[in-house]
Amino acid sequence: MMAYFLTDLAELTRHLGRTRQIWQHDARQDWFQTDATTPSPLVAGRPARSAKGFFFAEQEHVFEFDGRYFRETLPRPKPFALIGVSSCDLVALAYQDQFFADDPHYQARRQQGLLVGLECTTPCTHGFCPTVDAGPGARAGTADLVLHPLDDGWLLTATSTQGEDSLRGLSLAAASECAQQLRDKQLADCEQQFPDDHHIVEGARRLNAGEIAEDLWQHLGIQCLSCSGCTSLCPTCSCYGVQDQSSEQTISRRRFWDSCLYDGFQREASQHNPSADAGARVQRFWYHKFSDDFRQDFGRYGCVGCGRCEVTCPGVIGVHSVMKRICHE
Repeated sequence: MMAYFLTDLAELTRHLGRTRQIWQHDARQDWFQTDATTPSPLVAGRPARSAKGFFFAEQEHVFEFDGRYFRETLPRPKPFALIGVSSCDLVALAYQDQFFADDPHYQARRQQGLLVGLECTTPCTHGFCPTVDAGPGARAGTADLVLHPLDDGWLLTATSTQGEDSLRGLSLAAASECAQQLRDKQLADCEQQFPDDHHIVEGARRLNAGEIAEDLWQHLGIQCLSCSGCTSLCPTCSCYGVQDQSSEQTISRRRFWDSCLYDGFQREASQHNPSADAGARVQRFWYHKFSDDFRQDFGRYGCVGCGRCEVTCPGVIGVHSVMKRICHE
C-alpha cells in the first residue's frame, strides 16, 4: 500500500475523470454522475442506496435466441469510478464479488469499475459496522483507493495495483507518519462513538443455537409487508429471478432483482411452496444474514452493519428491532 497526502480532492476527481466516468453521492444521499471538470463536493456517510446496482443490475437481458443461435448479451460499460464508497459497502461488494465470481454480466461491469472508498469519522444512523468487521475503516482488499479526511486535506491510500495505476501522472507527496497516526486515532474515536449493540451479538448467537421460538418468527411475519425494501437496499442481497420475453424474431431472457420475502419466490412448478407463510420467509432472511453456515462459505456474515433495513422497513422489523425482540423473548 502506498499512502499520499492530497490537498485538493477535485484534483483527484479531474485526474480520474480523464479516463473514467465519475459517480458520487450527494447531500440527498443518492448516487449521481458528476462532471469531472467541475466536480461536486464529496459527501461523507452512507448513501440511501448501496453501490451493488452498478455491478448487479436491477434489470438486464442475459441472452437471446433467434431460432438458430443463442447469443449472450453481455454489457459493455465504459470505465467508471465510484468516489466515496463507505467502508461497509466496500465489504458488501467484496461479498458480491464472491457470489458472482463466475457471472459474466457482473464481472463485465466489475472489471470496469474503480472503487474509491471514504472512511467514516462519525457513526451513521443505525449502523453497527464494527460489530461485523465492516468499518468504520476500509478493510484490506475491498477498495482500489481509500480516502480519509484530515484537517488540511486528505490521506489517499492506493490499496490495489489498479488503484496505484490510476494515479499515474498525478503529482502527489508521500503521506507523513503523523497523518497516518491521525487517521488511526480518528477511526478509533469513531468506533468508540457507536452505541451499544450487544443485542446484535446475542441475537446472532441465539439464531445459530436454534434458541428462537417458532411463534416469534410467526409474529414477525405478520409485521412483514413483503415490500422488498430491505432486500433492495441491502448491499449483500443477491436474489434474482428470470423471465423469458418473445417477439416476432427472437426470444430473450431478462434477469431482475427478486426478494426471498415475496410469497412466490420459492414456489415450485408443482405449486408446492416450502416457505408459504411469511414467518418462514422472515426466518430465512435473517438466517441468511447471520448464519454461521454463510460465514463458513463467505468468510463473514451476510450483514455488513449498514442499518439500511432499519431505516426503510415500514413494518418495524429491521435488524435492530428484530434482534432486540430475539433477546427479549
